Amino acid sequence: MDLLLLLVIVLGIAWQRKTSRRLARLEHELAALRQQLQGEHPSTKAIVETAIAAPNAEDRPAEADPGAPPLAMDTVADATASGEQVPQGEEIASHSFESTLGARWAVWVGGIALALGGIFLIRYSIEAGLIGPEARLVLAGIFGAILLASGEAVRRRMVPQVAARYSNAMIPGVLTAAGAVTLLGATYAAHGYYGFIGPAVAFALLALISLATLALSLLHGQALAGLGLAGSLLTPALVASNAPSAWALFTFLAVTWLASAAAARLRRWTIVPALANLGLGIWVMMYVFEAFPPDPLPPTLALLVMIAGSALVWPGRRFDDVPPEEETWWRFLRRRPLGISLSLALVTLLSAFALVAADDGATVLSVFAGASLMAALGAVGAARSHAVWPAILSAAGAVACIGLMALILLDHVPPVAADGSMPAPRGFGIEIAVSLLLGAVFTFLGFTFLRLHGDRGGKLASLWAVFMSAVPIAVATISFLNFGLLARDWTHGAYGLLLGTALLAAAQWRFRGSDAATGDRAANLVVLGSFAAFAFSLHALTNGVTTTILLSVLGICYIAATRWRPWPALPWAMGAALLLIFGRIAWEPTLVGPAQLGTSPFFNALLPGYGIPAVLAVLAAYGMRNWEDSRARNFLQALATLMVMMALAVLVRHAMNGGVLDDRVPTLGEQSIYTLLTVGLSATLMTLDLKAPSPVFRYGSMIAGVLATLNVLSLHVLALNPYLSGEGTGRWPFVNLLLIGYLLPALCYAGLAYYARDKRPRPYVAMLAIAGSVLGFLWATLSVRRFWHGENIADWKGFLANETYTYSVVWLLIGVVLLVLGSRFDARSLRIASAGLVIITVLKVFLVDMSNLEGILRALSFIGLGLVLMGIGLFYQKILARRPRMPGGLPEAPQDGS
Repeated sequence: MDLLLLLVIVLGIAWQRKTSRRLARLEHELAALRQQLQGEHPSTKAIVETAIAAPNAEDRPAEADPGAPPLAMDTVADATASGEQVPQGEEIASHSFESTLGARWAVWVGGIALALGGIFLIRYSIEAGLIGPEARLVLAGIFGAILLASGEAVRRRMVPQVAARYSNAMIPGVLTAAGAVTLLGATYAAHGYYGFIGPAVAFALLALISLATLALSLLHGQALAGLGLAGSLLTPALVASNAPSAWALFTFLAVTWLASAAAARLRRWTIVPALANLGLGIWVMMYVFEAFPPDPLPPTLALLVMIAGSALVWPGRRFDDVPPEEETWWRFLRRRPLGISLSLALVTLLSAFALVAADDGATVLSVFAGASLMAALGAVGAARSHAVWPAILSAAGAVACIGLMALILLDHVPPVAADGSMPAPRGFGIEIAVSLLLGAVFTFLGFTFLRLHGDRGGKLASLWAVFMSAVPIAVATISFLNFGLLARDWTHGAYGLLLGTALLAAAQWRFRGSDAATGDRAANLVVLGSFAAFAFSLHALTNGVTTTILLSVLGICYIAATRWRPWPALPWAMGAALLLIFGRIAWEPTLVGPAQLGTSPFFNALLPGYGIPAVLAVLAAYGMRNWEDSRARNFLQALATLMVMMALAVLVRHAMNGGVLDDRVPTLGEQSIYTLLTVGLSATLMTLDLKAPSPVFRYGSMIAGVLATLNVLSLHVLALNPYLSGEGTGRWPFVNLLLIGYLLPALCYAGLAYYARDKRPRPYVAMLAIAGSVLGFLWATLSVRRFWHGENIADWKGFLANETYTYSVVWLLIGVVLLVLGSRFDARSLRIASAGLVIITVLKVFLVDMSNLEGILRALSFIGLGLVLMGIGLFYQKILARRPRMPGGLPEAPQDGS
C-alpha cells in the first residue's frame, strides 16, 4: 500500500511537469498573438495585454482574491465584437477544462499527496521499527523544512504570468503548506504523544510555525494564510497545561488576530479576517462557559483588540465610499465588506451576552464588560460608513444586554458567607450608572456619525438618528422599571431632561446646515427623539392622571414651537403624545385607579384626565390647519376626533353605571347616548369639511354615520330592544326609555340625512334616511305595546286583540307621513320606505288580522286598509299628473334623483 502511494506521488509530479510545459507553450502563443494585433486594433491590443499581464494586487477589486484569473472570456467577447478571429467555442471549453484539471487540481492533489506521503513514511518507519521516536521527529522536521525551502525556490523561478493566473493553485504555496503541516504535526507529536518537550516550549513552537506560515502567505496567497490562521487557533487546544492562563491564551489570540489583519491589509483579503473574527469568538465562548468562575477581563480585552483592529487596521477606511442615492435597503444591508462586518458584529454580540450571563451577573465587572463591548462595536458603526451591521447589532445588543442584566439580577440569590451569615442586600447604583452611561455613549456616537458622515450617510444616518435616542431611552426605561423608584425618580427624570435637551440642540445644529423648512430625515428623527426623552422624564417624575395631562401639554409645546422653528417633525410630536395617552388609557382607563376615581358624575378625575388632552388635541389640529404637510395635518385631525369621542364616551359610561368604569354590557339608554354622540360627530365633521376641506373630515363623517347605523341595527333593533331584553321602559308615558332609545336618534338621523343630501353620496344619504325610518317605526310600535302592556313590554306577555289592530292603524299612519315627507322634500328614499311599510301592513292585515281579529275589529282593519290604499293611489296619481311629460309620454323623473 505504501509503495502504491509513492507511485501515485511520482505520477502526480510527472503530470504536473507536463502541465507546466503546456502552460509555457500557451504563454508563448499568447505573446505571439499580442505582437500580431499590435498595429491593427489598439483597443483589442489593450484588452489582450490586460488579460496577459500580471496585475498588481492593488488593481484588483477589494473583494476578489488576488489570485483570481483574469476574465479571459470577456477578452474573447470584446475581441469578437471588434472583428478579430478568436478560438472556437470547443477550443475555449477544452482549454478551460484542461486548465482546471491540469493546472489546478494537479497541484492541489500533489500537495495533499506530499503531506500524506510524509506522514505515511513516518508511520512506516514506526511500524517497521527502523528508527526511534527522536529520529522520526527530526526527520519529519527536516522533511518539513525541505518542503518550505522547495516552495521558496520554486517561487523564485515561477513565470510571472503563471503566478498571477494560478496563485490559488501555485506549486510554491502548496509546498509551503505541506511543509507547515508537517512541522506542526511533528511539534505536536513531540509534545502530545512522546512528551519530549513541555507545554511552554510546544506552545511557543506551534505559535511560531503558525505565525511564520501566516507571514509566508504574503508571498503565496490567502489559502496559506487560512492554514496559518487555523494552526494558530488550534495551537492552544493542542497544548495541554496543568495551570492554564486566560491572560496568556487571549494575549496569544489577540496577537494572532492582529497578524492576520496586518496580512489582510497588505493583500486586501476579506475571507481570512472574517475567519479570524469567528475563531476568536469561538475561543471566547468556550472559555466563558468552561471556566468557573470566568475572568471577564482577558476575553474582553482581546475582543476590544479585534474591534479596534477592524476600525484602524483592516478594513479601516478602505470601504468608506459614498453610497449611491438610489441605494435600496437590500444593497444597504449588504455593504462591503459584508463578511468582515457581519462576523465582527455577531461575535461581539454573542460574546457580550455570554459574559453577562456567565456568572449569573454576580460581578459588576461582567456587566461592565458586556456594556463596553457594545459601546466599542457601536463606535465602529459610527466611525465607518460601511459598518452597517456593527451599528445595527450594537444598538440592539446594548438594549438586550441591559435587559438580560436586569432579568439575571432580579433572580440572583447571593451566596451564603463562610460563617453562615447572609450577605447584605445588593444595591443597584452600579447597574443604573452602567445603563445610563451606555445610553449616553450611543447618543454621543450618533452625533459623531452625523458630524462625520451625515451629509452622505443616507439610510445609515437615519438609523443613527434613531439609535441616538432610542437606545438611551430603552436602557433607561429598563433601568427605571427594575432598579429605580417608581413613585418619583429624580435620577432617571433628570437623565431624560438632559437627553431631550441634548437632542434638541443636535437637531438645531443639524437644521442650521440645511433647509429649515424641510431639513433632512435624520434631523426630524432627532426632534422626535427629543420628545421621547421628555416623555420618559415625565413618566419618571410623575404618575397617574398628572402624567397623562402633562403628555398633552408637552405635545402642545411642540406645536407652539412651529411659530419659531418650521421643522416638519414638530406636529408629529403632538401625534406621538396622543398615541401615548391612548396607550395609558388602554392600560388603566380610570387613570388614577378604581379606588381613587370616585362616583360623582362628570366632576371626577376623568374630566381633566380625558378632557384636557381632548381640548389640547383640538387646539393642535386647529393650529395646524394651514400646515404644509397634509399627512401631519390629517393625522392630528383624526386623533383629535378620536380623543373627543373617547372623552365623551368615558364620561357617559361612568355617569350611567353609578360611578363604576368596567366592561359590563351597556343599557339601551347608555347606548343611545353613544349613538347620539356618533351622529353628532358625523354632523360636526361634515361642517368642518365644508369650511376647511379635509379627507379626515370627509371620510370621518361618513365612517361615524356608518358606525352609528351599525349600532342601530345590532343594538337598538336587536340586542338591547326592551321587547327582547325585558328592560323596563320607565314610568312616565312619553319621557321614557323609548324616547331616548328610538325617537331622539330617529330625529337626529332624519336631520343628518337632510343635511347631507347634496354633500355626501346618495347611498350614504339613503342609509341615514332608512336608519331614521327604522328607529321611528320602532318607537311608534314599541309605544303602542307600552300603551297596552305598561312599563314592561317583554315578549313573554303575548299580544292583545286591540293591540294588534292598533299596530295596523299606526303603521298606516306612519306610511302616509313618510309619503308626505318624501313628496315634500322630493326624497325617493322616504317614499320607498313608505311603500315598504304599507306592504308590511297589507301582509299583516291579510295574514294576521284576518285570523286573530274578530267582529268589528276585523272589519275596521280591512276598511281602514282599503281607504288608506285608495288615498295613496290618488295621491300618486295627482303627483304624476303634475310632472311634465317626456316626448314618449312618460312623466319626467325628478332632477335630483332622490
